[in-house]
Amino acid sequence: MASNRACLIFTGRKAFLQYIPYWYILVGMRVIAKPMLVAFWTEHPESERPLSTWYRIMRTEVFADFNDLRTTFASADYVGGLTVFNIGGNKYRLITSIHYNRRKVYVRAVLTHEEYDRGAWKRRNN
Repeated sequence: MASNRACLIFTGRKAFLQYIPYWYILVGMRVIAKPMLVAFWTEHPESERPLSTWYRIMRTEVFADFNDLRTTFASADYVGGLTVFNIGGNKYRLITSIHYNRRKVYVRAVLTHEEYDRGAWKRRNN
């Protein structure tokens, strides 16, 4: 049985003491739908490095809110309830739904810049 431990939690500029399972602090955000990333970088091989870097950062960091996320990903935008990341020097767009309280990141779409500009993803996700 896992024990709870007192941990000092840092969220942006605030810190607080909370009893949580010890394993909880060892894990960052949980990225759901990595196969979408793999499928995209299989089709666009030059996107593999920036997408895998994004994935690694998301798996190791914990973000309290969108402002906290922007300290790491300055180019991230909040569009219609979704978080849009510029990937690979603005060549690609990664559209996610992030639930900060549950530490979950749902990958909604991975698009080239041209596909993103067409706007079909907005109609599909509304």
